[in-house]
Amino acid sequence: MNQPTIKTIAELKKSGYKHKTVKEEIRHNLICSFETKTNPFPDVLGYEDSVIPDVERAILSRHNILFLGLRGQAKTRMAREMVNLLDEWIPVIEGSEINDDPFAPISHYAISTIEELGDATPISWLHRSERYGEKLATPDVSVADLIGDVDPIKAANLRLSFADERVIHFGIIPRSHRGIFVINELPDLQARIQVSLFNILQEGDIQIRGFKLRLPLDIMFVFTANPEDYTNRGSIVTPLKDRIESQIVTHYPKTIEVSKAITTQEANILDEQEKRIEVPELCKLLVEQIAMEARKSEYVDQKSGVSARLTISAYENLVSTAERRALKESVSKTTVRITDFIGVIPAITGKIELVYEGEQEGPLNVAYRLISQAIRTLFVQYFPDPQTFKKTGRVNQKVPPNPYQSIIDWFGQGNDLVMLQDENDEAHKQTLYKVNGLYAAVKQFYPKADEAQVTLLMEFLLHGLSEFSLISKKGVEKGGYSFGDILGSMMNMSNLGGHEDEEEDI
Repeated sequence: MNQPTIKTIAELKKSGYKHKTVKEEIRHNLICSFETKTNPFPDVLGYEDSVIPDVERAILSRHNILFLGLRGQAKTRMAREMVNLLDEWIPVIEGSEINDDPFAPISHYAISTIEELGDATPISWLHRSERYGEKLATPDVSVADLIGDVDPIKAANLRLSFADERVIHFGIIPRSHRGIFVINELPDLQARIQVSLFNILQEGDIQIRGFKLRLPLDIMFVFTANPEDYTNRGSIVTPLKDRIESQIVTHYPKTIEVSKAITTQEANILDEQEKRIEVPELCKLLVEQIAMEARKSEYVDQKSGVSARLTISAYENLVSTAERRALKESVSKTTVRITDFIGVIPAITGKIELVYEGEQEGPLNVAYRLISQAIRTLFVQYFPDPQTFKKTGRVNQKVPPNPYQSIIDWFGQGNDLVMLQDENDEAHKQTLYKVNGLYAAVKQFYPKADEAQVTLLMEFLLHGLSEFSLISKKGVEKGGYSFGDILGSMMNMSNLGGHEDEEEDI
C-alpha cells in the first residue's frame, strides 16, 4: 500500500479516520488475522502450540508482555514480529518529536500547533516499520536515555527558562509513542532505572528533573529476560514485574524436526555454496542432535542454556568445511561427510557454558563428546542397535547374527583405516571400500540407496561402531580419524602408559 496523500487534519476528518490506541490497533489486526486465517508470526517456528497462543491471549487482553526464557529462544524475534500487527500507516502531527495523533495530541508542540492552525494543521504519515523501538538493558543505561532530560542548549537557543516544558529533550520511550517498545535483558537494568518505569506503565505520567508531565503515552511494552536465577547480574524488581500483565515462558525446539527447520531458515548460506555443497539429511539431523545432547549434558550449564545459534553457526561451518575441501581440490561439487564435523567444533565451544566438570574436561573435549553422543543417538535410528547382538550368557536365548561382525573382524585382523578430512571424494570412497563387509552391511539395510548415500552411510556406520566401543577411533594431526581394533588400541594405550604420540584420543 502506498503512503496516503492526506495532508491536513481537515482532510483526515473527511476520510473517516478514527483514533485507536496502539493496543487496540494490534488487537483489531490480530482479530482480522484470525478471520482471514493468516499467521501474524510467520518467521517464528516451534511456538505454534505454546508461546504464540499465550501471546495472542495477551494481545487480546491489551497487556504488556514479559518474555522469560534462556538465550536463543527467539524472544526478541517474537517482539519484532508484532510489528506486522500494526496498521501499515498512521497519521502524525508534522514535526512532532513523539508522533502525536492529530485527534489526540499530548505534547506541547502538537497542542499549540493545533490551537494556532486548527484544521489546517499539516500531518505526515508514519510507516509501521518506524514504530518499533528497542533498547538493550545495560548497567550504564540512564533515566535520561529512556525518559528524557532538560536540554540546556535548547533552553539557550529558544531563550526559555528551565521551568518551561519546551526545554525537555525526550528519551527513547516517549519517542516510541504510538508504537512498540522493547527492553531486552530487563534484569540487567539497574533497580533505580526500573523504578522510573513504574508510572509510565501504570499511570502514564513521567518525571524529568523536577518536571511532572502528564503524558498519557500510548505504547505496547515488551520486555525480555533470562530466568532470574540464571546469573547474579540482577533481577526484575517486584513492583515492576507486578505491572507487566502477561509473563510468557519461552522454550527451545521440542523436536529435532523443528530445530532443523529453524536452522534452515536462519543459516546464512550463499547461493554459490548451495550449488557447490550438498548436505545430506543425515548430516542436517546430526547438527541438530548435537544441540539436543548439549541441552542435557552433565558438562554444560543448563541454567545458561544452549542457544539455537549453536546449530545455525554449526551448520554454516559444516558447509564451509566441505566448501574449503572443494576449493582446495578444484572441484565444482562435493558432499558433506561425517569427518567434516571436525569443522563445527569452533561453533560448539563458543556457544556453551560449562559447569565445573566440563571445565575440567576442557571445551574441546566436551565438543567432541557431544558430537560422539549425537552420532550414537542417531545411529540406532539408521541401523540396528549393536547392543542387541551381544551374547547374554543364557543358554536358551538366541542371539541374532551380528551384521557388523565382518567389519569388526577386519579391524581385529590388524587392519587400520585413516580417513582424512581433505581427501578428495574418490579417494574418500575408495578408503571406505577397503573395509571388508562395510558395503554389504549398508546395502543389507538400504538396498535402494544410491552411491552417494551408500558412501555416507558407510562412513556413518564406522563412526557409530566406534561409539559403541566395537572398533576404536582416534583423531589424527592432519585432520581426520583413524579407525582400528578396539582391543589392540587398549593394549597400545596400556603399553604407552596411557599416552599416545601425535594423536589425540577422542
